[in-house]
Amino acid sequence: MAEVLVYVDHVDGAVRKPTLELLTLARRIGEPVAVALGSGAENTAAALAEHGAVKVLTHDAPEYADYLVVPKVDALQAAYEAVSAGGSLAAVLVPSSAEGKEIAARLAIRIGSGIITDAVDLEAGDEGPVATQSAFAASFTTKSRVSKGTPVITVKPNSAAVQAAPAAGAVEALAVSFSEKATGTKVTARTPREATGRPELTEAAIVVSGGRGVNGAENFSVIENLADSLGAAVGASRAAVDAGWYPHSNQVGQTGKSVSPQLYIASGISGAIQHRAGMQTSKTIVAINKDAEAPIFDLVDYGVVGDLFEVVPQLTDEIKSRKG
Repeated sequence: MAEVLVYVDHVDGAVRKPTLELLTLARRIGEPVAVALGSGAENTAAALAEHGAVKVLTHDAPEYADYLVVPKVDALQAAYEAVSAGGSLAAVLVPSSAEGKEIAARLAIRIGSGIITDAVDLEAGDEGPVATQSAFAASFTTKSRVSKGTPVITVKPNSAAVQAAPAAGAVEALAVSFSEKATGTKVTARTPREATGRPELTEAAIVVSGGRGVNGAENFSVIENLADSLGAAVGASRAAVDAGWYPHSNQVGQTGKSVSPQLYIASGISGAIQHRAGMQTSKTIVAINKDAEAPIFDLVDYGVVGDLFEVVPQLTDEIKSRKG
């Protein structure tokens, strides 16, 4: 069976959920070979093996932390060449983060292959892997495959349910030679992100977002309380962010972040096309808005016409009550 390279997104050895989703998808088209780079890379092996990695290629060097992107591209190219030389390679899968898409694009250029970004599903095809994408703000669903070279595919978080499938997970050291460009952009400082205790917005299984209808920064606590009762991430529309009510890092939409959770709750959001572009691939969408004609109701699975300041606290209380 052909092998599938899976780029591992981890923090000091703790594997992030999108990588486990990639392993689930990779098993549909071949045998997953994980590539873990940087500090703690060897510590990823147990989690990766539990979710189907037959091999784990690891390499650590200060360049991964000290310089941007290119060292990781060099390493992934080295993994591609090593695996290709030893057999058949079906695809290279990378998480669809901002960094992941840059890594994938650079790799595709280097190896002369086609690239597919923001896939939401993956299946085996007679002529290679077939990726499903949502296009034009999820107005269309497309199925695509790469016709040249080894497919390089980035996959959006929450596109597949994580499934355990124990495999060997044999750890092998990856030989990497960094190119001259690897040290072209140096990281001069890092500022830790302020911890909120909530999941990362783009990876969360549940997202609760607030918009213009929240009517002030001081009122976002209503949205946060509902999110915390569900163990969800908090999002915001562009209108709320532009008004200074919530940080831009939480903006969902065309000029913000794209999310694809299992459940998306939009409170006080009208549903402009720019916002819809960032959340329409959510599996289940719930909207709360006092305007029955709001465009958001055109795409929801469940809609509540009502004042969010009455509906949301009642929903929060009911959730807490059932949990209790």
